[in-house]
Amino acid sequence: MEKTVLVFGLGISGIGAAKLLEKRGADVILYDGNEKLNKEATLKKMGEGTKARIITGSLPEEVMDELDLVVISPGVPTDLPVVQKMREKKIEIMGEIELAYLCGKGEVLAITGTNGKTTTTALLGEIMKNASDSAFVVGNIGNPYTTVAEDTREDSVIVAEMSSFQLETIHTFRPRVSAILNLTPDHLDRHHTMEAYIQAKMNIASNQTEEDFCILNYEDEVLRRFAAEVKAKVFFFSSVHKMERGIYLDNGNIIYKNPDDGNAEGTLICNVDELKLLGVHNYENVMAASAMAAVYGVSLDIIRKTLQEFAGVAHRIEFVAEKDGVAYYNDSKGTNPDAAIKGIQAMRRPTVLIGGGYDKNSTYKEWIESFDGKVKLLVLLGATREKIAEEARECGFTDIAFADTFEEAVLTSVKAAQPGDAVLLSPACASWGMFKNYEERGDKFKEIVNSL
Repeated sequence: MEKTVLVFGLGISGIGAAKLLEKRGADVILYDGNEKLNKEATLKKMGEGTKARIITGSLPEEVMDELDLVVISPGVPTDLPVVQKMREKKIEIMGEIELAYLCGKGEVLAITGTNGKTTTTALLGEIMKNASDSAFVVGNIGNPYTTVAEDTREDSVIVAEMSSFQLETIHTFRPRVSAILNLTPDHLDRHHTMEAYIQAKMNIASNQTEEDFCILNYEDEVLRRFAAEVKAKVFFFSSVHKMERGIYLDNGNIIYKNPDDGNAEGTLICNVDELKLLGVHNYENVMAASAMAAVYGVSLDIIRKTLQEFAGVAHRIEFVAEKDGVAYYNDSKGTNPDAAIKGIQAMRRPTVLIGGGYDKNSTYKEWIESFDGKVKLLVLLGATREKIAEEARECGFTDIAFADTFEEAVLTSVKAAQPGDAVLLSPACASWGMFKNYEERGDKFKEIVNSL
């Protein structure tokens, strides 16, 4: 690849893309709009022998004129003036997912949706590792696709978690099996409209053909309509309806029915009591992962065994400890109201709930209405605490406490909880402003709980 390539955005995925490009012989320019970025530390991440140049702040016109290609990181908004200028100059722009797909081998099983992506991806990854000699789990789950592209083989299976940001910048990316789990408002600060957000998610199936499969949630009206537009073979999962062709929940039993495989009667995969995961939303994640594996040709026995062994993912309704008869759950990944609704729905005890954080322009009434008598105290902190409290009072919920720090919020909850109760961290907000990310927030919660 004898090209001059600008990598825009120098987080984990940007550095992964830059390293892959250098291996492929490209002349790499690292670029970030943050002029305070430590150039020396960033170049060190590229490893010894790198020839990459680094530019921060504004991008000089003469550098733009050198470029054959721009690889844009997911965190970089595609409507920035500098990106618009690149388009005007007819410079090819792609995302790091597209780059990895072009450089890698094997077949991709890709998952998107507002909530449940990471659990579904991790579970499907485990299934494929049990079914295949060469399986990789990549994408928004924290392992950039670009870092493993060179290691993939023709017989590899790549399980990829895809964000709306990543799907904005694909061109030829074609998963053998795709899944859209659900669609609810999120990232509207970036996409501006729900329509634009939905379109980004639906890009996952845009290059699929009749030979491929698209797994969709039958309970999501938008996805039911979308099924008519997809070229791939559509396979539904449902937590409410029995499907003639699909995977569904029936009195706690997960049933797989696919007349195309001669399985018109349906086969019991397992009962939800055999799972270590809690909550209907997790049963939906299980069905989506199972359907993706089954249509790809994995035996139901391998799927069943993996489901029974899978312990879940950190920060997603993760059981932390039981102290003095109180169960503590870390659902720090509940970064929007819809995800946090799943957290409270999974609780089987009276619950002290910790919420609040960075404001992503969400509304919280649906979340508050989902408390359904379970929440005995809502402990709020962060930039959204007043807004959430006001919406809670409008809904008739008044058992609210404020905290100025995260530690105070946790300790207030500990004091309020009685034996037989649960304390749930499920904030319905992003962690920015207090923590680098939801993982750091969840780890802090676990640290405080384990030190009680």
